[in-house]
Amino acid sequence: MVYPEHFEEKIGFRAIRDMLAHRCLSDMGRKRVDEIAFTTDRLSLKQLLGSTAEFMTILQSRAPFPTDGYIDMTGMLERAVIEGTWMEPEQLMDFRVSLVTISECLRFLKSLDISSFPLMHGMIEGLTLEARILREIDRIIDEKGRIRDRASDLLAQIRRDMELLGGTIDRKINQVLNLTRRSGWSSENATPTIRNGRLVIPLHVPHKRKIRGFIHDESATGQTVYIEPEEVFDANNRIRELESAEHREIVRILAVFTGFIRPHIPELLRLYVFLGEIDLVRSKALFADEINAILPDITEKPLIDWRQAVHPLLFLTLARQHRVTVPSDIQLDDRQRILVLSGPNAGGKSVCLKTIGLLQYMFQCGLLIPVAEGSTCGIFEHIFIDIGDEQSLENDLSTYSSHLMNYMHFMEHAGPGTLFLIDEFGSGTDPQMGGAIAEVVLERLAQSGAFGAVTTHYFNLKALAGRTDGIINGAMLFDTRAMTPLFRLQTGHPGSSFAFEIARRIGFPLEMLDEAGSRIGTGQVDFERQIQLLEAERRDLARRQQQYQVADGFLNETITKYEQLLQKLEAEKGRILGDARSEAAGLLESVNRLIEQTIKEIRESQADKEKTKRLREKITREKERIIGPMNERKKAKPAVRKKRETAGDTEEAGQPLMVGDWVRIADQDVAGEIIEITGEDAVVRCGSFTLRTDTGKLHRTDVPPPEQNPAIRKPISSGLAEQVVHKAVSFNPTFDVRGKRGEEALNLVRRFIDDAILLNIPTVRILHGKGYGILRSLIHDFLKGIPEITTFRDEHIERGGHGITIVEFRK
Repeated sequence: MVYPEHFEEKIGFRAIRDMLAHRCLSDMGRKRVDEIAFTTDRLSLKQLLGSTAEFMTILQSRAPFPTDGYIDMTGMLERAVIEGTWMEPEQLMDFRVSLVTISECLRFLKSLDISSFPLMHGMIEGLTLEARILREIDRIIDEKGRIRDRASDLLAQIRRDMELLGGTIDRKINQVLNLTRRSGWSSENATPTIRNGRLVIPLHVPHKRKIRGFIHDESATGQTVYIEPEEVFDANNRIRELESAEHREIVRILAVFTGFIRPHIPELLRLYVFLGEIDLVRSKALFADEINAILPDITEKPLIDWRQAVHPLLFLTLARQHRVTVPSDIQLDDRQRILVLSGPNAGGKSVCLKTIGLLQYMFQCGLLIPVAEGSTCGIFEHIFIDIGDEQSLENDLSTYSSHLMNYMHFMEHAGPGTLFLIDEFGSGTDPQMGGAIAEVVLERLAQSGAFGAVTTHYFNLKALAGRTDGIINGAMLFDTRAMTPLFRLQTGHPGSSFAFEIARRIGFPLEMLDEAGSRIGTGQVDFERQIQLLEAERRDLARRQQQYQVADGFLNETITKYEQLLQKLEAEKGRILGDARSEAAGLLESVNRLIEQTIKEIRESQADKEKTKRLREKITREKERIIGPMNERKKAKPAVRKKRETAGDTEEAGQPLMVGDWVRIADQDVAGEIIEITGEDAVVRCGSFTLRTDTGKLHRTDVPPPEQNPAIRKPISSGLAEQVVHKAVSFNPTFDVRGKRGEEALNLVRRFIDDAILLNIPTVRILHGKGYGILRSLIHDFLKGIPEITTFRDEHIERGGHGITIVEFRK
């Protein structure tokens, strides 16, 4: 149940109905828009919401769903049930167009994957269109809606007779007309015309007796008469008889067709019900797509857990003005059932209250709502509102009396499944008395277990949240520096009205403000001041917490990176040592075998000198075989370097770069040795770090001595240099954080800004998207605290506008 009677007008849902009706393609869909109703049945809601979500997927895929021919033929079909009735040709044409649309809709939905679109398949389950109906219609009428000659043999014969007779009439009329022209009885440009459905010729009045026939009409001036010649009189009469026969045959054909479809009328009516339903679902999906609505999680218990909720009508209005709607996170559960909203005037309290009521009502009417993913909607049995003025002269009700009547209704019917919303609670009478009554009413509603939200400026209602279970304060935030509302909801503490601050900002006389402050008492002033101080401290703590979280995230990332590097080095170290041990063990085993064999042969030869000499030479050769390659590797690099030292900076034309060449990188005071070449890319070792670059940027040079090579001269800073070079090569002045959550995006932006400052980049661009503007605001707040930034601004409207921020650094 919803209360009061004009609930939809007050909450704004009537405007939603109008928008849905505007997006419908037929009267059937618009009729179903009027039938949308509040429901508490969970299964029904899942069906309504799920079908809309599935159709929104179809729209977003830009699939060619039929949008023409949504014609309501239910009235004609209901009349056709009666024996002896028939369709007119125009109705038959509309019938055909709508049946083709139904057939195309059925074919489209059947082609969808049933696992992805189960509710769409459920809508067409059991629906079939008898193919013979369309074939029979095509046999009877053509594309222009005219009854075909072949609709019956008799009709074809009648039309042939009419065509022959018409030709005869034309010839005779032309003969008579030529006679009148030659005789001067008619004008030279006279032509046959139609009067009273008969073919006639114009004749000057003085000569009207010259031709035998029947006068059907005369001109406005009375100088011309229109005569049907006697020669075609009988033929015209015959034409009339044939036309009557044609009409009778057409009626017979249409009556036969109507009798043919009569047994199929129940199924046809079901198809037109489907056409109206799919029109409504399409309209709801279109509207949902426009307001960025989603299908939230659904629970049977009363609950509101919305993230980034916006008022749909406000969202559309501001979007047309290229402005951003500030979303709100709203939560009402068993622990905090009632929200007491306070804050400055025009700060968004009433909008937040109406957002709660409108979105919950939309949800329980089967409409998707504009919230973020992860939001949850519960189901309420009743929604009560007290918004606006219910003053009634007819019922002798004042403004405050109407509010009291509403409060009484709330208390009488409220329960755990009730959601109540009250705007400016307790207003309309003496503030002290109205506040006391409002406090009692709110306590009674809290005791009933009801959920709700109220807006107020009253001190006692704000204080009630601290001592009553289930009631929580909420504040609409206010920028105390700019003295402007922020339209953001913050729960957990009350908000100040900022009446004196706003008055000072607009230039209200200070002496009058001082006098007003002395009259309201120090207690109230101190309370408001404490609220403002607490709010300022809370925002400062939130800012610092955000900075700490960003720093903590960076530190954790750095620690993780170095831990992974250490693990990799330890693993590489273990592998190298293992390989060395294996190689050493193999060498020892080979040497031991050689020694043992040598001793055995010496003993067997009884120390023969020649034999002993040959064995020694064999040991020497084996030693060279084992140790020689290692010595070669040690000598290879100095030999190459020595060769390069004589080359200087001269580079022979056409001589390709090779591994081992010393090169200098263009536009950089860095030299290094090529250690790998792959295609057009080369890897250059500069001291303790390596750099991959294009071979076209490399110039062969002398081997620099250690004191001239920065990479060798400063080995301690080589790791940092490697990082700086890597950042310079890979840095992109356009940074994209779209789709990231706030904390994650700030962490990425912080590192991006640090890199830009390190590399002395003059200007960068940050892509954060438009959305609700939250990510943009967080990034702008962060950029304000960077001293190296001279200015930042939104991109030009034609190049992204509010979705891109341009950042300029000090030079």
